[in-house]
Amino acid sequence: MNGAATLPSVLAGAQRQSFRIGLAILAICAAGSFLNPAQFLRSYLVAFLFWMGIALGSAAVVMLHHLVGGRWGFVIRRVLEAATGTLPAMALLMLPLLFGVRTLYHWTQPAGDHLLEHKALYLNLPFFLLRAVLYFAVWIAVTRLLNRWSLQQDRTGDRTLVRRMQLLSGPGLLLYGLTVTFASIDWAMSLEAHWFSTIYGMIFMVGQGLSTLAFAIAVLILLAEHKPLADVITPGHFHDLGNLMFAFVMLWAYVAFSQFLIIWSGNLVEEIPWYLARLRGGWQWIALLLVVFHFFLPFMLLLMRSVKRRRQVLARVAVAVILVRLVDMFWLVTPAFHPGNLKIHWMDLAAPIGLGGLWLASFLANLKRAPLLPLHDPRFS
Repeated sequence: MNGAATLPSVLAGAQRQSFRIGLAILAICAAGSFLNPAQFLRSYLVAFLFWMGIALGSAAVVMLHHLVGGRWGFVIRRVLEAATGTLPAMALLMLPLLFGVRTLYHWTQPAGDHLLEHKALYLNLPFFLLRAVLYFAVWIAVTRLLNRWSLQQDRTGDRTLVRRMQLLSGPGLLLYGLTVTFASIDWAMSLEAHWFSTIYGMIFMVGQGLSTLAFAIAVLILLAEHKPLADVITPGHFHDLGNLMFAFVMLWAYVAFSQFLIIWSGNLVEEIPWYLARLRGGWQWIALLLVVFHFFLPFMLLLMRSVKRRRQVLARVAVAVILVRLVDMFWLVTPAFHPGNLKIHWMDLAAPIGLGGLWLASFLANLKRAPLLPLHDPRFS
């Protein structure tokens, strides 16, 4: 039996296994929440933001591809579309955070804090919940339309659908930028509601793009031996994707260092505590790890043409980038609860695995529903 015939069964088996593992580990975390509900919510928030980032980053990259074309996008388009298809599942998986919002966010109880009282017009629970619903409504609506038209093009070969997807992708990217900026403020920055940064949303968007490209490369390498990808994929595709990942590594370093440089040099009492909480008590070693493994090492490796054109080597780099992205999310979020005092709880490790199992199950269910290549796109050759 050839690879193409066995691929659906392989994906179905991986989907079942991912779902079982994810459900089991999340059940263990849920049991742990009875002993420490606050820790469960904190760990779950990091896991949610990480996996949500891949889904949203996939939406941005697929819209970018619809606008600019390029051979790199055709080989990963189905992977990206399958990832965006997880957004309804992520909306359901956000419910524990919404139920625990008063535990996570101290601005929900602003009594006696004059600064928070001044921000209450924005930071209030009804508006927070309304914004969350609005974000998901926009994300799901845009990605559903793009995915529907993409599959319709597979069935009919209608060339006008290319223009339709382009016309939606331009405004879609603008909506992505706005909604992700405000979502990052709501779900992450408001954990420390006295602090603010105008580049914070951009850090999240660049991180999502990097996570998405690393994930797409890793999945593409796993699928590259199966038809029809096996007949199309070349080292040049991996070289192009490696170059894109390299660009996002540099862009992440630029925006992250820009925020650090501006805040550190300004040394303002309302801004600098955010970095002090992340550069003391053991957190500085996490920061150093990010400098080395989130920037310097992938930067040096992806400079080399041979790394980008060799599948197995590029796969290792991509997996390492995914793991260090999770560390970066942990560093961004968790010091809000333990400023200047590094603490790693077992649920900080378990929650990303558990939630990731459910996310991957949803992703694989979407992936097996469509051909691996958009063969009837007139731009594809």
